[in-house]
Amino acid sequence: MMRRILAILYKEFLQMRRDRMTLGMVFMLPLVQLLLFGYAIQTEVRHIPTVVFDQSLSAESRDLLDSFSASGYFDITSTAGSYAEVNAAIDSGKAKVGIIFPPDFDRSLKRGTPAQVQVIVDASDNMVANQAIAVANAIGLLKTQEILAQRMTISGPLYDIRVRPWYNPDGITAYYMVPAILGIIVTMTMVMMTSIGIVRERERGTLEQLIVTPVRPYELMIGKILPYIALGYLQITVALLVAVSVFDVPIRGSLLELYLLTLFFITASLGLGILISNVAKTQMQAIQMSFFVFLPSIMLSGFLFPREAMPQIIYYIGNLIPLTYYLDIIRGVVLKGIGFPYLVGQVTSLLVFSVVLLTLSVLKFKKKIV
Repeated sequence: MMRRILAILYKEFLQMRRDRMTLGMVFMLPLVQLLLFGYAIQTEVRHIPTVVFDQSLSAESRDLLDSFSASGYFDITSTAGSYAEVNAAIDSGKAKVGIIFPPDFDRSLKRGTPAQVQVIVDASDNMVANQAIAVANAIGLLKTQEILAQRMTISGPLYDIRVRPWYNPDGITAYYMVPAILGIIVTMTMVMMTSIGIVRERERGTLEQLIVTPVRPYELMIGKILPYIALGYLQITVALLVAVSVFDVPIRGSLLELYLLTLFFITASLGLGILISNVAKTQMQAIQMSFFVFLPSIMLSGFLFPREAMPQIIYYIGNLIPLTYYLDIIRGVVLKGIGFPYLVGQVTSLLVFSVVLLTLSVLKFKKKIV
């Protein structure tokens, strides 16, 4: 019996040696993911992009603003000249926090009355919002204690930090997670099912029928992706119905615009799946390569962990994932009610992904059995 077991083990070892791609992924996949996610997953959110509208332009406002910057949680990325500019920065996602000083901020401090500071937080990202709200309130209390220690005659809080969470003021997790889960479902379906389906056809020999036809590679690709596009839209429709009817997720933007912009994400994901099918030789390889795409999409796109908390190099790696841009689109349309003018960058990125991936897939595809 032992001899038969050893013979089987030896045969499997030889098979693994011949299948070098599978063997390489078995060793490389856990190592790469361990290093990547070990650096990327951070629950403490720092360096939150912040826009400032300082109507006071006084030493007192600059002093409080320095405290926000010195905390390490707020990065002053831009200044605004009006409330409309603050709104635009937060709507477009360029800033997650807006700090607004009123014109009488310094005069209120000198009179010994509470000086109001408005802190607007994009609460469509719960983790970022909770961190920003807690730190902003803490900074107000600490600055008040510093001044009270110097002016013993004054009592009560001097800095009246008034936090205003936008888009999801009650912090309901479903509002934040359910639209993002929709993107995860589409990614899993488009990438994994497409790659495995085409490789399965190659293994079964059904692609032989295409060899004798005059179909061009790009025509074959179009024929392959159209059913999956229809499937993707069906999934999105069902998921949105569940989100609204079961989780009471508000859809504040245009559904038509959401459907149109989703097309770019679906085609980018399909291009990635078809490219995997052209590289993989077996269904197992296709599954492994799909998971190699799927797990980073969950961890690095901002689905679970804020991208602002990630190291800079990991942040840039997240820019190479289509889901990163689609999360901005679907959360922007569903929660913020914004449209294409605020999402031009995300749509352009997905368009580039679609063109590049589909072009590579067509060029790599060969109408022969390999």
